[in-house]
Amino acid sequence: MSRRIKRTTSPGDRAKGREKGREKPSGKARSKSASEHRGRKADDRKSGDRPFAQRAPGKPPRFAEPRRQERPEPAAAKVASELPLPTKVQTVVVTADEDNMRVDRFLEARFPGLSFSHIQRIVRKGELRVNGKRADSKDRLEEGQSVRIPPLRLDAPKTVGVLSEAETRTLQALKEMTLYEDDDVLVLNKPAGLAVQGGSGMTRHVDQMLEVMRDAKGQKPRLVHRIDRETSGCLLIAKTRFAASYLTGAFRHRSARKIYWALVAGVPKPKQGRISTYLAKEESEEDTIMRIAAHGDEGASHAVTYYAVVETSATKLAWVSLKPVTGRTHQLRAHMAHINHAIVGDPKYFNKENWELPGGLQNRLHLLARRIVIPHPRGGVIDATAPLPPHMQQSWNLLGLEAERFDPIENAPEE
Repeated sequence: MSRRIKRTTSPGDRAKGREKGREKPSGKARSKSASEHRGRKADDRKSGDRPFAQRAPGKPPRFAEPRRQERPEPAAAKVASELPLPTKVQTVVVTADEDNMRVDRFLEARFPGLSFSHIQRIVRKGELRVNGKRADSKDRLEEGQSVRIPPLRLDAPKTVGVLSEAETRTLQALKEMTLYEDDDVLVLNKPAGLAVQGGSGMTRHVDQMLEVMRDAKGQKPRLVHRIDRETSGCLLIAKTRFAASYLTGAFRHRSARKIYWALVAGVPKPKQGRISTYLAKEESEEDTIMRIAAHGDEGASHAVTYYAVVETSATKLAWVSLKPVTGRTHQLRAHMAHINHAIVGDPKYFNKENWELPGGLQNRLHLLARRIVIPHPRGGVIDATAPLPPHMQQSWNLLGLEAERFDPIENAPEE
């Protein structure tokens, strides 16, 4: 039986407590009807071109509820624990629960004690084969495929027991970030400045923090998508392999709906539009950015963003709501700079000369992953909303912006 799971919350709501396990919503869930858009298709001009229709304030949002799919309950999580130690060559078959998993994630899930370096080594040497052929660690598996696994050297698996003082603090920090949680899914309100994954010299990041949430079989929650280090807001985490596979597929098929809020320099014209460009990575000794590219350029990917001005502060600043259709690196930051309305506090893309930050505003990236709406792996919809981070709340207060205003971006097309 399908379940509708919806929650929009703020940090204050968390004081009321949270049931363990999957939440069961009470009351009548808000129904969602598919949005119908009557605007003509926009072309690939610079700032995208014709505004999309607005609905009158006060009417309920018209986020289209993605079509629910009946999914089987995940197989009992006994695979890893029941497998014999791989002291000799063996062949295993990819299960339905493991469909679309990357090769390295597949090995991590099957053999929790296997080190990352060992996985990379057996793949690089061609010792692991999929249907008799060499595979890359990033290749995705399909249900029914045969995977040849060579003898493996397992590290001592991490035991689940009493957490250290530092691990307890980390677990508490994750709980304080939590916007939504059930048996399969976790939505965090990531603070600005905390990286999602590790990098050079990075000692603390979300992926590392999730280590304290490993279950009895050594499996830890998995990142489903990423947001930039200085961007705050909704970050989706899968707590099971089943959920990871389903949610990753939802992103790939663009069933996920994301809304971002930003404070930008100047006021975009028109006040609602579509930005469509190609983006390519440009690397230098000092930095890596995404540049506007031409169709056919090496490494160029198509990127589409809808934007809507929600409120302005004279002609100096504008609160803009953004809906990315695609999910390219730095897409929103590069697109707003491209139309000459860079996001305030952006160290990479703010390119307006002789522009002074209004007094009282912090020179930090004013970009929030405000809301995420995505089908739940077991039916229904996850709908989570993140509050303004402290530095953006301060700016909203100083500029007299009302965070409860109607957000017209909800009516933007989905493609």
